[in-house]
Amino acid sequence: MSSQGSRSSLPPPPPLPSTDRSIVKHRVDQIIRRRGVGTSGRRISLLANHFKVSVNRVDEVFYQYHVTISSEDKKMVENKEINRKIIDQLYKTYSSELAGKRLAYDGEKCLYTVGPLPCNKLEFSVVLEESFVNRGTMSDHGSPIGSSSKRTKQSFRSKTFTVGLSYAANVPLRSMSHDALRVLDIILRQQSANRGCLLVRQSFFQDDFRNFADIGGGIVGCRGLYSSFISTQGGLTLNMDVSTTVIITPGPVIDFLLKNQSVRDAHQINWEKAKKVLKFMKVKALHNNIRYKIQGFSEKPCNQLYFPLKLGEDDEPINISVYDYYTKHRKVPLTYSAYLPCLDVGKSNRPTYLPLELCSLDALQRYKKALTPTQRASLVEKSRQKPQERIRVITNAIKDNRYEEDPLMEACGVSIDKRLTQLDGRVLEAPMLIIGQNEECIPCNGRWNFNKRHLHNPVNIEKWAVVCFSARSDLTTVSRELINCAKFKGMNIEWPIALIYEDEASKRLNPFIRVEKMFDLIMAKTPSDIQFILCVIPDRKTSELYGPWKRKCLCAFGIPNQCIAPVKMNDQYLSNVLLKINTKVGGINSLLSIEQTSRISFIHDIPTMILGMDVSHGSPGSDIPSIAAVVGSLHFPLISRYRAAMRTQPSKAEMIECLYKPLENGGDGGMMRELLLDFYKTSKNRKPAQIIVFRDGVGESQFSTVLKMELDQMKKAYQALGDGDLPKFTFIVAQKNHHTKLFLANNAEKNVPPGTVVDTGIVHPHNYDFFMCSHVGIIGTSRPVHYHVLLDNIGFEPDKLQQLIHALSYTNQRSTTATSIVAPIFYAHLAAAQMSQFVKFEDGSGNVTKDETIDIQQLPKLHDKIVKSMFFC
Repeated sequence: MSSQGSRSSLPPPPPLPSTDRSIVKHRVDQIIRRRGVGTSGRRISLLANHFKVSVNRVDEVFYQYHVTISSEDKKMVENKEINRKIIDQLYKTYSSELAGKRLAYDGEKCLYTVGPLPCNKLEFSVVLEESFVNRGTMSDHGSPIGSSSKRTKQSFRSKTFTVGLSYAANVPLRSMSHDALRVLDIILRQQSANRGCLLVRQSFFQDDFRNFADIGGGIVGCRGLYSSFISTQGGLTLNMDVSTTVIITPGPVIDFLLKNQSVRDAHQINWEKAKKVLKFMKVKALHNNIRYKIQGFSEKPCNQLYFPLKLGEDDEPINISVYDYYTKHRKVPLTYSAYLPCLDVGKSNRPTYLPLELCSLDALQRYKKALTPTQRASLVEKSRQKPQERIRVITNAIKDNRYEEDPLMEACGVSIDKRLTQLDGRVLEAPMLIIGQNEECIPCNGRWNFNKRHLHNPVNIEKWAVVCFSARSDLTTVSRELINCAKFKGMNIEWPIALIYEDEASKRLNPFIRVEKMFDLIMAKTPSDIQFILCVIPDRKTSELYGPWKRKCLCAFGIPNQCIAPVKMNDQYLSNVLLKINTKVGGINSLLSIEQTSRISFIHDIPTMILGMDVSHGSPGSDIPSIAAVVGSLHFPLISRYRAAMRTQPSKAEMIECLYKPLENGGDGGMMRELLLDFYKTSKNRKPAQIIVFRDGVGESQFSTVLKMELDQMKKAYQALGDGDLPKFTFIVAQKNHHTKLFLANNAEKNVPPGTVVDTGIVHPHNYDFFMCSHVGIIGTSRPVHYHVLLDNIGFEPDKLQQLIHALSYTNQRSTTATSIVAPIFYAHLAAAQMSQFVKFEDGSGNVTKDETIDIQQLPKLHDKIVKSMFFC
């Protein structure tokens, strides 16, 4: 993996301030309670997309029942859609036996009623009538599908299911516990399911073209609504927000495939790729109006796919192709299917084939494959809504859906306010920055710039090169413009040693070979002590060269580098590039004023280390390893310089597993060892007496687990380096994946100002959390970060902690705006994402699916020249 630290222990630490020994006795999985609220900042009136809920019958009790549904052959039914139909039919058939109780069903194993059913254990026989086709298509093995004695285009048959209900638990409504809120959410989901909506966790989506936005490749962004009951400090609320998912464009299958693979002709379609995208999608056969589930494609084209057809009871079967069967026997006209594969809509041991042009994709089917960078950018752009528009959509939805009129809601006496929740917030003052030669810079509205200003600590670059993989770029112009821009920022960059263009013959080769050949040219034309390489690639978002190039630079040669794909070579673009370059080669663009004067509250006189932690997962459907990244601060008392440590771990695993790996068991010490050793070396041989941890990507249900597992590893890593008291820890989880939005009460056209904090009203009733919007929202509606303080042995006052978090949003070295989340987490995300490129391109395919699993035990080791740098910026 990344560079291993020295195996020697640290020398005995100097005397440290007294450490609270209660840290040892504290249950590491126990979440702390709120210690008060902040008071600093300018007061501001806000609205939140929470609607107050009152419950008039709090003494009601939900009774939970375990549900089993089996078919006539005793097999358990797992399909949620079918299960819901069965329970609907159960209520219609046996309402009196159920004492008229309305049922709230989650589609799986849990069913709830308000008050008990007549018995603790019940069993019912439920009959469903469903249309079916005695399919006229035949299997590839020569036997008919369905009955051979009688053919009907469409008929009805009855299926009998056995439904068992057994009492499981009581869920008092008064408690407003997690379980009680889950029941209320199930009622909302059931309403949406009854309306034919697509359900995605707590979001629902309707089949309405007005909610669709084409994002290319045969898929569309579908706008829907999110709704969930939340227990807050101000009481029960319904959180409603606009939500977006991605669905396949409904319509002819062939149209989708042409768009999805960007080909003009059906004969250019990659059928293996098509199978992976369409497997288990639902289609409707146009000739009989019946729905099927796709299993794959036939190996032979439609006109070569033969089966025996018996025309009469006493006739000998004749061999007929699927194409002739439909065109001559069924009189169904086909125009282009003869030479194309058929869709297989049967079972694994008994395929059923339908000509492609008779199949149309159903509406509201989620597309779960990875989006291309272009599709992702288009989805983000088309999903944006201004604050005023978002307010209009959700307030209309709360009125139109009439949730409280549901019989189960009525039974609980639930009523929902139609107005957004009003609350007070505060706007924190932006921290002062130091740029140039100790020049003070006060950000305005979350922004600052380097126009006619110098970087705080620019690095001079004398030996560097420019390489080009793009035929459209003139390296002389690129170099001249970058050098001129650098001069205005106080950064001296000499003329590059070499301008290297890729050979024309190499452009058609594999990306790995192209990079190898380019490095052959670089080594031939530049000295071994080259400081930096600027690389011009064809397309920043889609280039397959990026992963191989980064790996070669960072692992094989240890050369700081920057990739660009210049479209507009203006001053703003070049300034942003220079911020990244200066940081990567060891410079500092800006500092917080409080860093330079050592006036950081709770930090200035006690060695304190700040960590940012994140885990990057592969795209949906892939099985590549997840990448855990941890960044740690260096050069105490600075909080703007970091280094990163990364490891692979099992795919989709969220808990970080490699913070500590004992050396005696063949481990490398783990990520914390690397970070602690470098903190010590860069901080005048001082061990951290305090560690502040910022953790991203953890849901509320995982709080106790992450605190116990990861904090325990950190302590062991610290103890493994020598004697001394454990440091004090403050552990904070930052969440961006939530649905709370804040709006200005008196001007809904604008976003809330940067520095907005809310720690009352809509926060958790007991736990220590708050919302902070540190960045300026220019496009769409700002999303605040939800910070949860899980542990605080350091003992921050609410104001001091909020001010520190706000200040950390201004320390991102590659930005001249306050970021939405603290810089350490942002850096951890960048480091994990960059290292994931090494996994993504390991086999040269660029895309890895579950069927093409790569067995990668560890990441390649970063070069010693790079490992301690901010290469990820």
